[in-house]
Amino acid sequence: MRAATDGIEIEYETHGDPADPTLLLVHGLGAQLLSWHPDFCEGLVDRGFHVVRFDNRDVGLSTKIEDHGTDVLASMMAAFSGGPVEAPYVLADMAADAWGLLDHLGVDRAHLMGASMGGMIVQQMAIDRPDRTLTLTSHMSTTGDPDVGQPSPDAVSLLLAESPTEREAYIEREVANSRFLSGPVHADDDWAREKAAQAYDRCFYPEGVARQLLAILVSPPRSAGLRALEVPALVIHGDIDPLVDVSGGERTAECLEGSEFLRLEDTGHDLPRYYWASVIQHVTALASRAAG
Repeated sequence: MRAATDGIEIEYETHGDPADPTLLLVHGLGAQLLSWHPDFCEGLVDRGFHVVRFDNRDVGLSTKIEDHGTDVLASMMAAFSGGPVEAPYVLADMAADAWGLLDHLGVDRAHLMGASMGGMIVQQMAIDRPDRTLTLTSHMSTTGDPDVGQPSPDAVSLLLAESPTEREAYIEREVANSRFLSGPVHADDDWAREKAAQAYDRCFYPEGVARQLLAILVSPPRSAGLRALEVPALVIHGDIDPLVDVSGGERTAECLEGSEFLRLEDTGHDLPRYYWASVIQHVTALASRAAG
């Protein structure tokens, strides 16, 4: 299904009964909606949520921002060196896309859950429209403050490496990346391989990843906006995350007054199946507290 919102078309799927409270799932850099495992979505549906997952702009089957007139590589180098930067869009634009999708669905207020870049997007969504935010769950993400949440040198190299274009090479690269990001305890090669194959066949589009990364780099920190929020919040982070250091999650929880911080032991940049039941329980409890 597709939603037209302010010149952008967003590909999305829904799970569960639209009469139930809506939980919007927003994923991260280069991740298509299928990165939210169907079984995880159904676990949330079983707890009474109407679940919506979607492709951000520049990934999957949503609109690609191709005619932008920006030298993305030069802007990225300028961002890393502290120079002036031009970008086709910023995280606030992606947050507006998500609110536009909810408008299309006729959802006035929603529970928001985001992973990695998706956590940044839902933070911005809540800052922009606190009146429409029932709860906020930020997973393996950060506030944008430069002193926290930074990647390890190896993770930076992985992030900037050119993606193979041949199908099998791409899949094997994604499996290796997943193994590194997830850590030695909870890596799931089978799911990583299945997800990579699905993503390649559905829409292989590495150009969009660079533009999404640039949006992250040029967007301002969200700390002040988060401190001003009065929204029930949950922050989740793996304790060995090499891509977004756990300090990013700690700072997010510090900024969100009254939030709960859930630390996942032996977990990297991932939400392993081992923790699904616990995370679903915490998200459900958060919604219950908000309703009460």
